[in-house]
Amino acid sequence: MIPNPIAGTNLPRMPYGTAGADPVMDYIIPQWEERTSYGVRRVDPYTKLFEERIIFLGTPITDEIANAVMAQLLCLQSMDSERQISIYLNSPGGSFTAMTAIYDTMKYIKPDVQTVCLGQAASAAAVILAAGTKGKRLALPNSRILIHQPAMGGEGSYGQSSDLEIQANEILRIRSLMEQMLSDHTGQDVDRVHNDVDRDKFFTADEAVEYGLIDDILTSLSDAK
Repeated sequence: MIPNPIAGTNLPRMPYGTAGADPVMDYIIPQWEERTSYGVRRVDPYTKLFEERIIFLGTPITDEIANAVMAQLLCLQSMDSERQISIYLNSPGGSFTAMTAIYDTMKYIKPDVQTVCLGQAASAAAVILAAGTKGKRLALPNSRILIHQPAMGGEGSYGQSSDLEIQANEILRIRSLMEQMLSDHTGQDVDRVHNDVDRDKFFTADEAVEYGLIDDILTSLSDAK
């Protein structure tokens, strides 16, 4: 396990290669040493991005990941409440409550939050992408964005009928909240969003601009400023 100085968690080695391949190789997050006025320190790509006020969200969105992202947002605001913060996304989505924690923190802090889709922003990640500061929601040309209705976690629902009713009401509340969020940030009517998320709906970068999920498509790093 490799220490992550940003999130305060450990970054796992990522599996590499096909199943059954011999030998099995691991992708290791690179680290290197930098000499500063305080001595030598070990850094990794996440540290360098953080120093540039960039948060990279490249995993499923769990409570642990949400806590790490929120901590970085709050820390960067305390360091400079005027400078823009960027969130780079390549995520398949995840927990709705974890997403809303990030969403609310984005709205709570003072700096503009630029969101950039690299690869994919699906489900909960698509809401975070759309929730960036208007005019600063971006995607690379071949990015894919997915919106759909939230699903209940776990293998299935068990318990008394009254408990099942409570769960059903909660999933309806969550869906309604998500639809309102997407409507607010895309400018689409809530009824259209409701119909669109009924099944998986995929967007290319161009389609995402037309729908209002993002504002522009990046073709070079200079466009992201």
